[in-house]
Amino acid sequence: MTVKTRFAPSPTGYLHIGGVRTALYCWAFAKHHNGDFLLRIEDTDLERSTQESVDIILQGMNWVGLHADNADNIVYQTQKFDRYKALIQQLLDNGDAYYCYCSKEELAQMREKAEREGTATYDRRWRPEAGKTLPEIPADIAPVVRFKNPIEGVTVWQDLVKGEISIPNSALDDLIIARADGSPTYNFCVVVDDFDMGITHVIRGDDHVNNTPKQINIFKALGGTPPQYAHLPMILNEQGKKISKRSGDTVAITEYADMGILPEALLNYLARLGWAHGDDEFFTMQQFVQWFDLKDVSPSASRMDFKKLLWTNGEHIKVADNEYLANLCAPRLAEQGISVSGSLKLADVIALVKDRAQTLNDLAKECAYFYQKGTPDEADVAKHWDEEAPARMQRFAELLTQLDTWTAESIHELFKPFCESEGIKMGKLGMPLRLAVCGTAKTPSIDAVLALLGKEEVLKRLQA
Repeated sequence: MTVKTRFAPSPTGYLHIGGVRTALYCWAFAKHHNGDFLLRIEDTDLERSTQESVDIILQGMNWVGLHADNADNIVYQTQKFDRYKALIQQLLDNGDAYYCYCSKEELAQMREKAEREGTATYDRRWRPEAGKTLPEIPADIAPVVRFKNPIEGVTVWQDLVKGEISIPNSALDDLIIARADGSPTYNFCVVVDDFDMGITHVIRGDDHVNNTPKQINIFKALGGTPPQYAHLPMILNEQGKKISKRSGDTVAITEYADMGILPEALLNYLARLGWAHGDDEFFTMQQFVQWFDLKDVSPSASRMDFKKLLWTNGEHIKVADNEYLANLCAPRLAEQGISVSGSLKLADVIALVKDRAQTLNDLAKECAYFYQKGTPDEADVAKHWDEEAPARMQRFAELLTQLDTWTAESIHELFKPFCESEGIKMGKLGMPLRLAVCGTAKTPSIDAVLALLGKEEVLKRLQA
């Protein structure tokens, strides 16, 4: 049996962080078992679903690198309405579903009673049973179709994360599977799609636990074998509350891209939100696929730790290919009006400064002064630029002019004798030199910076 998992977002908004973690686990589980990871767009909410949201989902999945094996044949629920309609009719014909003519007022009364008594909401008044007389069909109400859920016994499944879960069938409603306008509902469409796509493992958020027994029973009524289920605990914010835009939480994947998080770093971090492989914190996706097992997923909620995400991102920047980073940083520098088209290769600059950055935005900032001298902070000027600094910079520039070999080593050899002749410590040379050449007091080793900038550029800045 080929393992098949699916990620099934609804295009009613952005691709959020919890969805990507779910997609990651689905993808890793499938790849670990040499199976298929499939994508399905659950767009039956016609009022809220938009093509823009579909595009955002597809772009987000592409950005993080979770490529579906059915990328050329993605399943859209709105393209399957004829299939849903045919199977609803099959359930009606087999006696596994029935028409319900309840009015809105009747349903409201049932909800109130169910809340008081703690029972299933729908009282099954239109459910056909042997010896039961059904109410007279009202002329002014278009019926919905309800699934005839078993009443006796329990629905049990071995959840691959939470363990055995058992729900009494008496606690389950005869859920609506087709609305009065004939459109199918979520729980029914999900079952049909999982059935048609041959999904073997449904890995999703634990907010779907209550849907699972209903879906299992529909599966059986359609003559299918339910997949195995694994329900992932939610991700909480740093305060231990549900992640929410209204709480100021970073939620959309696009926000992480904008702040300069590498997709591979985000996946590395999300992998550890609810799963562990010993004490390993930093790893590649190849390693993750090799190690991943649902038995290692915690049934408890995880909490975002933004500092840990930044650390993880910084570690990935350190080992990333410099040309790859250059391609990501160049547009960020261009937004600041900084061109990197000269002889100084951005990849070489990145090789020098990347250990100092935790995000691509930090990295771009570290690279900027190599191409355009910055404006020093007033506090740095007040602290490091005394009245003797201008003349001292000119005297040091004269020594630099005389260098035949322009390397970090040859520049470094000038520092000690110059400081001794001036009667100063290195700080009195190094910090003003940084301000004069780079426009910032925060740089890597200044000899390495000067060597990379080149003799002509350094002298031009010192003599300006």
